[in-house]
Amino acid sequence: MLGDKDRIFTNIYGFDSPWLDGAKARGDWDNTKKLLELGRDKIIDEVKESGLRGRGGAGFPTGVKWSFMPKEAGPRPHYLVINADEGEPGTCKDREIMRSEPHKLIEGALLASFAMGANAAYCYVRGEFYHEIQALQRAVDEAYEAGLIGDDACGSGYKFDFYVHSGAGAYICGEETSLIESLEGKKGQPRLKPPFPAGVGVWGCPTTVNNVESIAVAPEILRRGADWFEGLGRPNNTGTKLFNISGHVNQPCTVEEEMGIPLKELIEKHAGGVRGGWDNLLAVIPGGASVPVLPKSVCDTVLMDFDSLREVQSGLGTAAIMVMDQSTDIIKAIARLAAFYKHESCGQCTPCREGTGWMSRVMQRMVTGDADVAEIDILEEVTRQVEGHTICALGDAAAWPIQGLIRHFRADMEKRILDNKTNRQAAE
Repeated sequence: MLGDKDRIFTNIYGFDSPWLDGAKARGDWDNTKKLLELGRDKIIDEVKESGLRGRGGAGFPTGVKWSFMPKEAGPRPHYLVINADEGEPGTCKDREIMRSEPHKLIEGALLASFAMGANAAYCYVRGEFYHEIQALQRAVDEAYEAGLIGDDACGSGYKFDFYVHSGAGAYICGEETSLIESLEGKKGQPRLKPPFPAGVGVWGCPTTVNNVESIAVAPEILRRGADWFEGLGRPNNTGTKLFNISGHVNQPCTVEEEMGIPLKELIEKHAGGVRGGWDNLLAVIPGGASVPVLPKSVCDTVLMDFDSLREVQSGLGTAAIMVMDQSTDIIKAIARLAAFYKHESCGQCTPCREGTGWMSRVMQRMVTGDADVAEIDILEEVTRQVEGHTICALGDAAAWPIQGLIRHFRADMEKRILDNKTNRQAAE
């Protein structure tokens, strides 16, 4: 269990002031100029050595991503774009940072931008997050007034500007190239890669897109050193992580914990346990709506990190844990997610445009039992035709929940179909 001395987000519940005085009292903006004086290469090397992996879902090493940016600034300016869209169902960690710890994000943006030679950062916030946008903008204004950012950021001589940009609530804009398209004022649709954003990003300039949490932890890593962060968690899964726990638990919460903590311990210690006790657990979606569901038998022992969850054919994703007890209609729950992905598909790729609609319609018939047992295999086959055949990962996100359902709850699906068939025959 993570000790208080190792917590990065010490005001995540908003008990203290989120504004500049409170942030400085908690250690934010503490001699940031000295961190900038480390130099670009040293900052990137520290983040690499810390083992920090992106906290937005994919888990790509953050320092490596920063190193993809051109070393020298050419005629095209460099940009940092912060992904605060957070449209993944069940996920609400980044909004807590923006609301209660906004200065961590702004300081992190300054350090990350400096390391990549960017003089401006754009924070793309989900449009529904009205209060978070207000809080972040107020913190940005405070940072400008205090000289922490602007023409002479922290007295370092480095020019840095931070812009808050409100999105329009499209889930697809959580994908980095869709976000870039939207930021440019166009329809939010994914771009083909290559070219990757580090070469051709926003306005055709070198760009790095990072999640809010990935950026917000950077100052603490640089202050305490890569060894401290690497010493938390497990090899290749280092550091602390914000976990959301929702659903059928006694105390839904967002909590910072060590990577690799057992799922059962996380739920029982921080969320007050499963409603009705652990034995009443049916299943858990461990990383936001797009990762495959896990049955209780797996949840008993699984660890919450990238590699452990991949080994059980799921994923850490955004670490949004959705708990479902025995009262849950698991088929209906996954059908609801299928309907969500159908609605949010941008329609650019044929497998996703046609596949999400088809999968959603079949899942609705699975809910009522008006399907045929043979259609379960056909449904899985279609998920395989969608998965990995689209420009962005929305196709995968739509396919994986259904694959998880079939993998672990096929017997329930078959029983519902056969029971419905028996009831129809009896009625006739």
